[in-house]
Amino acid sequence: MLRHLVSNEIFTVLLVIGLIIVAIAKLTAPKRFDDFILVLGNDKYLKIYSRDQKFFDKFDALLFTNLIISVSVFCFISYKQLTDTQTISANTMFKLTFSIGVFILIKVLLERLIGSLLEIDKLIDQYIFQKISFKNYLGLLLLPINALLLYTFTPTLTVIYVIVSIMLIVNIIGLISSFKTHQSLIKNNLFYFILYLCALEIAPYIILYKVFISN
Repeated sequence: MLRHLVSNEIFTVLLVIGLIIVAIAKLTAPKRFDDFILVLGNDKYLKIYSRDQKFFDKFDALLFTNLIISVSVFCFISYKQLTDTQTISANTMFKLTFSIGVFILIKVLLERLIGSLLEIDKLIDQYIFQKISFKNYLGLLLLPINALLLYTFTPTLTVIYVIVSIMLIVNIIGLISSFKTHQSLIKNNLFYFILYLCALEIAPYIILYKVFISN
């Protein structure tokens, strides 16, 4: 019982940090945050804020930080259901969070680089903005979900699969939204866009899966 409490202390700190980060994002840009909350069913946010996107955007950076924290917590909750692990050290949790953050950041930088090499910068920049927006939305959804899984009821594999399915659906909605918004640009650069998808949307996750099952 004591070991379980020690484990939850780490997650409590991470959840509080996530909540503080989201609160700062809302206080920093209340109108944008309100539009962001509706991104799943309304493309207003994507149309308005994609025009003013920057290489470094404070609002996106805050929500991205929460995404990394929320995904890290959910990954451990899922891992716990697949193994006998019940506790995790602060050092291990930090390494997990750091690794997820570095993986996503490197992937985004590579996407921008390849977009530049293929001379489809405008298409890739807008696509990345929409994709990051939906991922940040997932980070927001995971905050209450993680709290419920940690403190309200014991998660089962079925619950984990349902949550993963919901996350996949949100990502698919994001992809469909991107395709609809930029369909003319995509049609004009179809070959390069397919090449981009295979190289940076499919291959990295196949490699991660191979590494995971090999361990």
